[in-house]
Amino acid sequence: MAKKTLKDVADAAGVGTATVERVLNGRGGVRPETVEKVLVAVRKLGYGRTLPEPHRGVIRIEVILVRPETSFYSRMNEAFERIAASLDHSIAVHRTFARENDPADFARIVANPKLRRSALIVVAPDHPDVVESVRKAASLGIPVVQIMTRPAPELPYVGIDNYAAGRTAAHYMSQMLSARAGAFVALCHSGAYENHKERIRGFSTYLAEQGNPAHRFTEVMFDRDDEHDAMELLGKALARDPDTIGVYSAGGDNKGVAKVLSGRVRDRIFWVGHELTDQTRRYLRQRLMAIVLDQAPEIQARRSIDLTLKCLGLMDVEVSTEPVRFLTVTSENL
Repeated sequence: MAKKTLKDVADAAGVGTATVERVLNGRGGVRPETVEKVLVAVRKLGYGRTLPEPHRGVIRIEVILVRPETSFYSRMNEAFERIAASLDHSIAVHRTFARENDPADFARIVANPKLRRSALIVVAPDHPDVVESVRKAASLGIPVVQIMTRPAPELPYVGIDNYAAGRTAAHYMSQMLSARAGAFVALCHSGAYENHKERIRGFSTYLAEQGNPAHRFTEVMFDRDDEHDAMELLGKALARDPDTIGVYSAGGDNKGVAKVLSGRVRDRIFWVGHELTDQTRRYLRQRLMAIVLDQAPEIQARRSIDLTLKCLGLMDVEVSTEPVRFLTVTSENL
């Protein structure tokens, strides 16, 4: 393969050789957008030059996440941090945390980044203002990847098939409780996330299509992943219908559910939830929880970065667009 030249870089970046020379020698006077084009061309062509220190982190991928205090997003945040440390020094992965309960502020963060971004990876609530801001970001010509949830279906998405996850929860619950009659209930954060709505839709659709006639799916409760709300809502639901035999927690709060169910061990309520954490490991070992469906945030983080690098022209390897496989975990395969 012929050695790449300064002119090859200039042609790939759509600039003159003098501009490339200024960028590579750190002489300044070049717009950040142009510097980025040159650096992308350098990386894409494999042009063997050590870049000057001022260009560290010029190609900036912003990741917008929520709730860093939760186990799931803590795992995802740490995964992005590890990945960032392994990338070329011209690429920076900046993590921003937005408030999911303030859609206007969330939309503002998406639409008005503090620093220029080359690409965006975002966990976006399904709110009109937020979705519009995500679409506007994509309209500016930068790669935008939705992770974990997909409120804008036309944009790239990395995550599990949440509809299939809901159906899987219903499948296990229906089959394992085939000899018992009774009611099923579900909890999720709210209607704010498309992934939660898809899980509930999959759960209810399976029960309607293939469920046992002796089973009733009676209600969905919105606990906003709050421990006390979950305890209150589930406690009241079980009091209303003592024949409840199955609980599906489609959101992220499991602590409140565990506190309610731990006082009803003799009732043997079949509980399916999401995300493998220290807590859910303990619940599985205690046989309090029957099944955990884990959506592997580390894999989602890696694939979303790979897809972004591919869109930026910095990686030639094809990136799978198939849903990330979720893991089914029981007390027997911890």
